Amino acid sequence: MENKKKISLNYIALPADQGQRVDQITAKQFPDYSRAHIQRWIKDGDLLVNSKEVKSKYIMQTDDAVSVNFLEESQLVDLPEDIALDVIFEDAEILIINKPAGLVVHPGSGNRTGTLVNALLAHNANLSFLPRAGIVHRLDKDTSGLMVISKTESSYLNLVEQLKERSVTRTYLAMIVGVPVINKTINEPIGRHPKIRTKQAVNQNGKEAITRFSILENLDGYSLLKVNLETGRTHQIRVHLSHMGYPIIGDPLYGSRNKFSRGSSEELKKIISNFKRQALHAEELQLNHPSSGELLSFKASMPSDMQTLLNQIKVNGS
Repeated sequence: MENKKKISLNYIALPADQGQRVDQITAKQFPDYSRAHIQRWIKDGDLLVNSKEVKSKYIMQTDDAVSVNFLEESQLVDLPEDIALDVIFEDAEILIINKPAGLVVHPGSGNRTGTLVNALLAHNANLSFLPRAGIVHRLDKDTSGLMVISKTESSYLNLVEQLKERSVTRTYLAMIVGVPVINKTINEPIGRHPKIRTKQAVNQNGKEAITRFSILENLDGYSLLKVNLETGRTHQIRVHLSHMGYPIIGDPLYGSRNKFSRGSSEELKKIISNFKRQALHAEELQLNHPSSGELLSFKASMPSDMQTLLNQIKVNGS
């Protein structure tokens, strides 16, 4: 059966609305929907004023009757797939999951199936009506850890705004090659790599990117870091740490030059070479609930593969 959702909204214009554009008024009166969503209704003739189709620039008059009544079709063509999700928390507004390493977030070239989006659509078919199936931020395929997914358009808009205002706290665990001397804030812009399109790089023409890290454990040539993001650029932690000379262990894209710390034993080199993903985990997530405003905190412990690596480095240290 085709997935459709009934939309039924009505509003009678007040004297204060007179002289304003219909798209501006409806954005105020229907705050559960984005401006882009409302513009699509107007363009497709699904939003009517006095039972007639109008343009976005239509000027409202007192007592104008705005109505939206139709069956909206899903905006996604991706199919649901029965892929297990590690659900940490769920209510009517949001879903918090612990993403495993190896799971691609969005379908793309070469990854049309088997993604988080496919799993989410199986978990809740209504997510197909939301931008990106409700995903407001992403993790790289081989980064594990916490993600928040919105379940309604209003929560999606709220979470996007929270991320923009930097009120969402994201804390990561990273295992790196090298031992920083001090805790540090990295404030270096990130943009596309000038030569390799699959990579990002510190680029003075790029976008602002701020990463803070502190040292949790000195592992004799390697380190376990706690990392906080203020911004959310593509590959930000990986790019910033590699730029500082401290690549993440196992990172195939940004860690190939300095794969081992000087003096590492052959056994330790073998252990690190056998770790097939970047040792990066989104451990903590803190945000304000989109409806209640309550401050929520979630934590996902270090996954077993990283814990094993940590233990092995301690036993086989330089």
